[in-house]
Amino acid sequence: MFRLITIEREYGCGAAAIAAQLAEHLGWKLWDQLLTEEIARLAKVDPSAVMRCDERMDSRFHRLAKSFWRGSYERSSALGNQMFDTDRMTSMMQETMNKIGREGNAVVVGRGAPYLLRENPDAFHVFLYAPRSEKIRRIVADGHSEEDAIERVDSVDRERIAYVKHYFNADWPTRSLYHVMLNTAVGNEPVIQTILDTMRLVEGRPKATDYENPGVSASSR
Repeated sequence: MFRLITIEREYGCGAAAIAAQLAEHLGWKLWDQLLTEEIARLAKVDPSAVMRCDERMDSRFHRLAKSFWRGSYERSSALGNQMFDTDRMTSMMQETMNKIGREGNAVVVGRGAPYLLRENPDAFHVFLYAPRSEKIRRIVADGHSEEDAIERVDSVDRERIAYVKHYFNADWPTRSLYHVMLNTAVGNEPVIQTILDTMRLVEGRPKATDYENPGVSASSR
C-alpha cells in the first residue's frame, strides 16, 4: 500500500496547489514549504539560504571559491559549518527524505524526492507538466507580470535539469521513475482524481518481480 506520493513538476504547472489539495484530501502531511523550513532548522540557517539552493546549482563563482577553500585544511576548518550551499542541502535532504519515508502518509513536492525515494516501495511517483501557455497563465494569475512569468518558465526548469544531472546523474524528467505523468491543463480536480485512481490500480497489480517477463502473458509461455 502506498504511503507516500512524490510530485515532480514543471515550473508554473500548478503543482503546489494540486499537492496541497491532494494532501488535504488524504489527510496526509504536505512537505513543500515545510521541507525548506525543516532543512533551515537542521542547518541552523535562515530559510532564505535554503531557498537560494532549492533545486538549482550553486553559481560558478561559488563553486570555484569552494574549490579554493577546500585546498587548505586551515581555511576549511575555519569555514566549518558556516557554509551552506547546494552540496550541503542535498546531503541533508537525503537524510530528511529517509525520515519522511519511514513516517509515511506524506505528499512531497520536488527537492529531488523521486530520486531520493526511488528505492522506497511505499512511494508513488507523479510528474506534472503543462503547455507553455498554461504555465504562463497560471503564473500571471498568481500575481506576476507576463514578462516575469515568461522569464521564470524559461529559466527555472533549466536550473532543475542542471541540478538533477549534477546530483543524480540523470535526465530531467526521468520518465522511468514515474507511475504517472499528467498534463495539468485539464484542471486540478481531474489531475487529483487521476492520481488517486491510478494509485488504486497500481496497488492492485502484482509486482513486476512476480513475472518471468512482464510483457509475456501466462497463456503464451
